[in-house]
Amino acid sequence: MQTTLTVAIVLLLSASVYAQQPVQPGTIQQDSQQPTHATPAQPAQPAPPTQAPQNPQTQKPQQSTTPQQGETRNRITTRTELVIVPVTVKNRDGQLVGDLQRDEFRVFSDGVEQQIVLFDSQPYPLSAVVLVDNDLAEKEAEQVKKSLNAIAAGFGPGDEVALVTYAEFPETVEDFSFSNDKLYTALKRLDLSSHSTTIINDPTTAGPIINGQTQPDGTGTTGQGGVQVRGFGKAAIHNSLDDAIYASGQMLKGRGRDRRKIIFLITDGSNTHNNQHSFDETLHSLLLGDISVFAISVTHQTPIGRSIIQHGAAEIDKYAAATGGDTFYAAKQNDLERLYSEVTEQARNEYTITFAPREADRTKDYHTIEVRVRRPNLDVSARQGYFQSQLTGAR
Repeated sequence: MQTTLTVAIVLLLSASVYAQQPVQPGTIQQDSQQPTHATPAQPAQPAPPTQAPQNPQTQKPQQSTTPQQGETRNRITTRTELVIVPVTVKNRDGQLVGDLQRDEFRVFSDGVEQQIVLFDSQPYPLSAVVLVDNDLAEKEAEQVKKSLNAIAAGFGPGDEVALVTYAEFPETVEDFSFSNDKLYTALKRLDLSSHSTTIINDPTTAGPIINGQTQPDGTGTTGQGGVQVRGFGKAAIHNSLDDAIYASGQMLKGRGRDRRKIIFLITDGSNTHNNQHSFDETLHSLLLGDISVFAISVTHQTPIGRSIIQHGAAEIDKYAAATGGDTFYAAKQNDLERLYSEVTEQARNEYTITFAPREADRTKDYHTIEVRVRRPNLDVSARQGYFQSQLTGAR
């Protein structure tokens, strides 16, 4: 019995010494004598890593993500500092030249040559407002009406088109749609108004009337029935061209920059002097929205009200030139139908040059643009300028 007691005491002392030894991580899992002991779960509970957000030192990796987000914002800002310039190049016969390479172009802003950041010669989908003069002379109105449905053939399934008419005020006939069938139907059903080209005498300056006939007064001006009258003939012009173009630009400005935005204008060029929006204001809005004007003038002749008509004709040329568009002239139905397809082809297949302005005077808003090509005997059309406010998101 004494021997048994001695063995028990030795075992108790051994257990006590074993219990006082420090526990090493992971060693308890190797003890097959205690598989259900609570301490084996400790290695599977990496408390310090899961509590890392509470440790100030462990927050540094999270803080490092903030500059990355800032860098993303900076990249977006940098992208808005780019000026996009659609460019049309034609030979002396007026045919499009589509085989130019990037190194054949040079672009200048305020006379300083700029580095071309991006260059693209691929066709672009179109966002277009077809803007039709709704107060043409009788002959021109009839020719335009017969030709209008041919416009639809120039647009493809990737193009979105709206139809607007204007006289004193613009009126949306069909909002933006990718459906060529809807556009064709709207154009076919469009009933254009017209005005007479008959000379209207001014009764306040006419000579004496005897037996219903105006009598000659020596001024040398011919009145009704070949009888001379004082003054000159004049017709009431109600076409607010600037307002119509401005409204069309507002419709287009929100379309994506990955699309070619154009105003497809069909007009005789007549324009009143009492538009709510001036030429400069309208042009400013077009340049801010990257919008080009392609105008088809439906007459070579100067209708009644010459000074007013010439004022408008000069403006459509200015709108087209300043925005990188073009102006075409036609007085016959066949010419109109041919030109409709030329407008969309030219707008879709322009070169696209993009540059980041350098050495720009930030104290002024407007900056000039000039695009040149190294190949001789070619005509280049591009927008003539941009606004600094355009690059800072003020649209």
